[in-house]
Amino acid sequence: MGYRFRDLTAACQDDWRAYIEHDFVRALGAGTLEADAFRHYLQQDYLFLIHFARAYALAAYKSRDLDELRQAFDGLKTILDVELDLHRGFCRDWGISESDLAALPESRATLAYTRYVLDAGSRGDLLDLRIALAPCLVGYGEIAGWLAAQPFTLRGDANPYEPWIAMYEGDDFQAAMRAEIAWLDARLAEVTPARFEQLARLFRDATRLEIDFWQMGLDRAD
Repeated sequence: MGYRFRDLTAACQDDWRAYIEHDFVRALGAGTLEADAFRHYLQQDYLFLIHFARAYALAAYKSRDLDELRQAFDGLKTILDVELDLHRGFCRDWGISESDLAALPESRATLAYTRYVLDAGSRGDLLDLRIALAPCLVGYGEIAGWLAAQPFTLRGDANPYEPWIAMYEGDDFQAAMRAEIAWLDARLAEVTPARFEQLARLFRDATRLEIDFWQMGLDRAD
């Protein structure tokens, strides 16, 4: 029997839990996260989404058949036409204007993470790229599910971060997460043990960079 996505999370279990259950995530769920920390995260996440779009453009280039090409195009279009608009709306709600976003410098955590993903995709194949992106797409869906199950999570209008949690536990995002896991499961089933070890290192490094991204928001680091 071949490998599956869950074998990747099992291979870096401590890092994966540290990412899913980070103090930033816990404070967000409890509604106790400092507003300035969330604003800093929102701004940097906007920049990350731009590079995420670039990664999908790279995925199109790396595609080997029409199905993969269409998937990459759909992902790119969703980010540009839907997610970035939603994110700008989030930013407006938190007092961040489009002119603020346009003048925003990238933090070191944003630089490190986004360039790592793009470099992994440039050096490797489509599977390398999507493994490097998986902690973001799959991780955010899992985080929303984890928060929903925690007794400390404050739901409804009493939590200023409720819209963020609701977006990632919503049907659209959860369906996208499941589709990505299914795609990864199908490809991982065919890899050799040596290839899996390469991919597991890539996934672990990307997960650690996600941890750094949370910490960047918590510390409001540049």
